[in-house]
Amino acid sequence: MVENKLDGRVAFITGTSRGIGKALALELADAGVKVVSTGKTVEEKDELPGTIVETTEEIRSRGGESIWRQIDVRDEESVAAAIEDTVEEFGGIDFVINNAGAIHIAPFEETPPRRYDLLTEVNVRGTYVTTQAALPHLRESDHAHVLAFSPPVTNPARPGMAAYAVSKYGMTIVMQSLADELSGDDIALNSLWPVAAIESEATRHFGMGTPEDWRTPQVVCDAVTEILGRNPSECTGNAFYDEEILRDVGVEDFDQYNVVEEADPGPMSAHLFDPDYERPNQ
Repeated sequence: MVENKLDGRVAFITGTSRGIGKALALELADAGVKVVSTGKTVEEKDELPGTIVETTEEIRSRGGESIWRQIDVRDEESVAAAIEDTVEEFGGIDFVINNAGAIHIAPFEETPPRRYDLLTEVNVRGTYVTTQAALPHLRESDHAHVLAFSPPVTNPARPGMAAYAVSKYGMTIVMQSLADELSGDDIALNSLWPVAAIESEATRHFGMGTPEDWRTPQVVCDAVTEILGRNPSECTGNAFYDEEILRDVGVEDFDQYNVVEEADPGPMSAHLFDPDYERPNQ
């Protein structure tokens, strides 16, 4: 019988109202993880379905343990308070998943400074703030992981999306820098990025392809579960692609993740930051 290394752990996940964040919260809870569902949305909005409250309620309805806390990752006081509530409720923190994000893909002249500020404050600063607030408690864990959803830094020049690139590359740089800086603490710090576009409100809103181009959030959930099960001292400082992780554990059938059966999603998400990316053996 395969050991469940996640059972009984505590995960603090940002941005769990919908999309990848919600899917991951449910996936980890089903594996026995105590989930802290966080984000800004506590009341349903017509234009955006889902709330952090609904995510917690769904986890509980499935027999899992969860609490929700409203936070804005730009506000370090709200993050710190939620971290302390987590420790009070569950006794510690093992996993921090930096999923909350802002997206704006536009040329320089169409990206005003206030939009640049939003991207960097939510993405890279939010990752920095959340990780720093949780660090004392992660040091107390015997299986600590911090994960950011951001791409490998292979080609820093990203014309047409400079602001977004700075904010997402910055998340990866924070993870890799802290992996070295905190190497004596046995805390895994990694980033993960999907190769294909993932079905979400963001992909639909920004017209990132069609359903034939998308995979379900399950592909990211499976990759995250694999990473979190690894030894923190042996798995840190990496910028992973989801396909890379899953191939390592023998996954060959990626069609199971397609939104549209028999479609063949290309590496749209990888190409967003690395136009030269090629899948193995392709």
